[in-house]
Amino acid sequence: MAVSALGTGGMLQGTANAAAVACSVDYTTNDWGSGFTANVSISNEGTTALDGWTLTYSYTGNQRLSGSGWNGVWSQSGRNVTVQGNGWNANIPAGRSASTGANFSYSGTNAAPTSFSVNGTVCGDEGGGPGDPGDPPGDRVDNPYVGAGVYVNPDWSAKAAAEPGGSAIADEPTAVWLDSIGAITGGSAGNSTGLADHLDNAVEQANGQPFVFQMVTYNLPGRDCAALASNGQLGPDEIDRYKNEFIDPIADILQEYSAAHPNLRIVNIIEIDSLPNLVTNVSPRETFTPECDEMKANGNYVEGVSYALSQFGAIGTVYNYVDAGHYGWIGWDDNLTASAQLFHQAATTNGASVDDVHGFIVNTANYGPTTEPYYTINDSINGTSVRQSDWVDWNRYVDNQSFALGFRQELISQGFDSGIGMLIDTSRNGWGGPDRPTGPGPQTDVNAYVEGSRLDGRFQAGNWCNQSGAGLGERPTAAPVSGIDAYAWIKPPGESDGASQYIENPEGKGFDRMCDPTYEGNPRNNYNMSGALPNAPLAGHWFSAQFQELLDNAYPPL
Repeated sequence: MAVSALGTGGMLQGTANAAAVACSVDYTTNDWGSGFTANVSISNEGTTALDGWTLTYSYTGNQRLSGSGWNGVWSQSGRNVTVQGNGWNANIPAGRSASTGANFSYSGTNAAPTSFSVNGTVCGDEGGGPGDPGDPPGDRVDNPYVGAGVYVNPDWSAKAAAEPGGSAIADEPTAVWLDSIGAITGGSAGNSTGLADHLDNAVEQANGQPFVFQMVTYNLPGRDCAALASNGQLGPDEIDRYKNEFIDPIADILQEYSAAHPNLRIVNIIEIDSLPNLVTNVSPRETFTPECDEMKANGNYVEGVSYALSQFGAIGTVYNYVDAGHYGWIGWDDNLTASAQLFHQAATTNGASVDDVHGFIVNTANYGPTTEPYYTINDSINGTSVRQSDWVDWNRYVDNQSFALGFRQELISQGFDSGIGMLIDTSRNGWGGPDRPTGPGPQTDVNAYVEGSRLDGRFQAGNWCNQSGAGLGERPTAAPVSGIDAYAWIKPPGESDGASQYIENPEGKGFDRMCDPTYEGNPRNNYNMSGALPNAPLAGHWFSAQFQELLDNAYPPL
C-alpha cells in the first residue's frame, strides 16, 4: 500500500516551525499467519534532503513488534509504532528513498495501517491538502494541529520551570482554562493572565505562521453536578449570566483576534464533564445525584453548550471540540449511544448546528491510558472474555484511543460530520515508573491476566482526583493516528483536581470525598479507595508534590 503526503507537520512548540516535507510511504508485508515482516520504503519527494526522519503509524489490531528491526530504530507504544532513521539512512536526499523493516507477531486479522506520518507530516491527500503550505492564510483546515505551532502558556511554563526537573517539560504546550468570569480578564488559579493578553502572546509566538491556541471554556451554571471539587461560581439557574457575562465577552475577544490574525487557530474545548453527567448520574440510576437531576430538568447544560457552540462556531478560526468523557465513564453499551444522542441534541438546538462541532475530546483532566499495549478487549483466558474481568466489568473499551475511535463512529452515526476529529488529553496518563507492567499478565485466570497486564494503576477506572502513581503521558503530538487530531496536554500538569480536605474559598469549589485519600468509595466507583494524593490544594491550584510524581512516573520517560 502506497500513501503520499505533501505538507508541513508535527505539533510544534513556541515559535518553532517545521520545514516542508514531501514524501510517499510504501508499506508491504510478508505474512505467515501468526506473524509477518513489515517492509517500509520512505521516499523524499521534496526538493531538499530530509536530514533525519521519524516515521510514525498505528495498527488497529494486536500486532506486536518482535526484535529490534533493521535499517532504523523501531519502537512500539500500544498500537503506535515509531521508526527513526539510523546511521547511513538517516539522511534521505531529494528524490531518493530509504528502506527499513521489522518483524511482528499477531493473532486474528492483520489490517494494514491506514495513515503514516514522516516528521509529523500526515501522509495522504497529496498536494494542497488541509494544513499544507499551499493553504491561504486563515482558511479552515481539516486538522488544526497539522503544520502549526502550539501555544506555550507562560503562566504554567514559569511554574513548571521553577520545579526541580521541571525545565524538561516547561516548553510543552498546555491549554488556557477560562473557568470563571474573572478568568477572562485574568486572575484565575491556573492563569493570572487574561484572555486578550494570552492571545497577544500567541500572536508573538506564532511569528506570522499557522499557530494553535488551546483554551477551555468551563463555567456552566451548576457546573459539574456530580463532583463537588470542581463546582463553579454560577448557580443552576444562572443561564443568562453564563451567556451574557461569560460566553459573549469571550466570543467578542476571539472574533477580534480572528479577524486580525487569520493564522491563529483557536482550539476551544467545550465544558468538561457536563453532558455525560446527564446520562450516567441522573435518576433512576443508582449513581444519580439530585444536582444532576436538577440540571437535566432545567435544561441549562444543554442550552449552555448549545449557546457556546453557536457563538464560537460563527468565528472562522475557532475549532470547537466538545468534551466526551472517557472510556471508564461512557464505554458501556447503555452509556455510549445515549451520550452520542445527547451530544447531537445539544449541537442542533438553540441556534447550534453540527457544523459548529469540529470534533470531540476524551480523557480531559483524567488518567486513563491512551493505549493498553498488553491486552485488548478481544482477549480471552481459558474461554473467559476479559470483558468479564472485575476491572473491565463488561465495558467495550480498555483504553482511550480505542474508545475515541469507536465513539467517533457512533457520533457520526447519530448525525455528526464524517470528518470530525478526536483529541486525547495525555497530560497525566503515562503510568510509568517501577510498577509499570512490561508484558501480559499470567494466564491462570482472567482477573490475574488483566491485573497483571493493565498500565492503569488506579483502584477503579472511575477514580479521577489527584491519582497516586500517575505520570506524564505521550507528549503533545499532531495526528498520531487516523481519526485522532492530536494528543494534547489540556489539563496543565501540576494543577490540582481538588482539595484533599475542606478548604474555605471564594471560588465556589467544594470538598469532594473522592479527593480524600482515606475515602473508601461509593457506588460510582464500586466502593474502591479513592487513590488520591494527600495534602492537595483546591482545584486548579499548583500542587508541587503531584508535579514531581508526574515527572518521576512519566512514560515515555523524560
